[in-house]
Amino acid sequence: MREGTPEGTAGRQTLGIDVFDFGRPTTLAREHSRVLELAMETFARQWGTHLTARVRVKSRIVSGQVLMQTYDEYSAALPSTTPMVLCALEGNTSQAVIQFPTAAGLGLVVHMLGGNGSQPLPNRKFTQIEQSLVLHLMDDALENLRYSLDSLLTVPIKIAGIQYNSQFAQAAAPSDLMIVSFFTITVGGVSAPATVAIPAEILLPHLGAANPLDTAVHCRERILAQLVHIPVDVSLRLTPTTIRPGTILNLAVGDVLPLPHPKDRPVDVAVDGQPLAAAALGSKGSRLAGIIVTTEENPR
Repeated sequence: MREGTPEGTAGRQTLGIDVFDFGRPTTLAREHSRVLELAMETFARQWGTHLTARVRVKSRIVSGQVLMQTYDEYSAALPSTTPMVLCALEGNTSQAVIQFPTAAGLGLVVHMLGGNGSQPLPNRKFTQIEQSLVLHLMDDALENLRYSLDSLLTVPIKIAGIQYNSQFAQAAAPSDLMIVSFFTITVGGVSAPATVAIPAEILLPHLGAANPLDTAVHCRERILAQLVHIPVDVSLRLTPTTIRPGTILNLAVGDVLPLPHPKDRPVDVAVDGQPLAAAALGSKGSRLAGIIVTTEENPR
């Protein structure tokens, strides 16, 4: 035992305890995640098409993961110096973020001005002209984002400015939940990562309940509506006869079993042994068929 260590705690390490707030889970439900992934895939395609038209170089944007993180987790994972386009949401103090590497933003500017982007690009803040061109591209990105999210993004959104230090951007409170989408932007054969973060409180209310529980108000009608589509086995049944076990055991090919069913009497139409109607024997093409002649009410 080490000196100064309480008895029974030798060699133990103090473990940190993460507090989990069940009222604010930090993972997306599967149904919500799929809806958001489809929306972001649409956004990526639209943004890539418009980017190609703007910079006049073949561009492609691929959507990746969609996660829910606190703003603190999101900003901590970003490079310390990176352009963060802050987007104001009407009626909300939290802001959305479009983030990408500085070199990727400068590369877009170079292509817009007719360059080929073959030279190494510095990691610095944009000049006033460069920032104006980048924000012009971001306006297009916001239009594509509004179109792709459709009814999920119901509040107006507009660019509020650019921050270059991820630790001081303060787009939201550290504990605020954000829907974070990851992208890969490829322009002229050069790829770079990008992210889009939107406050969860903006999107989640429009995604509906995860695994919603239905009420029993219309359960009977819904069960009946489902039952009509379930296939069942239907049989045409003659009147049964009684035979001794000895006769059954000695049956051979050619034996004749007399049936008490009259020739002119219809056969029973039964489902799971329950008679539902009567039918006369007939044919349809080369197959035997039953022609329904009467039906009967079934209390079951």
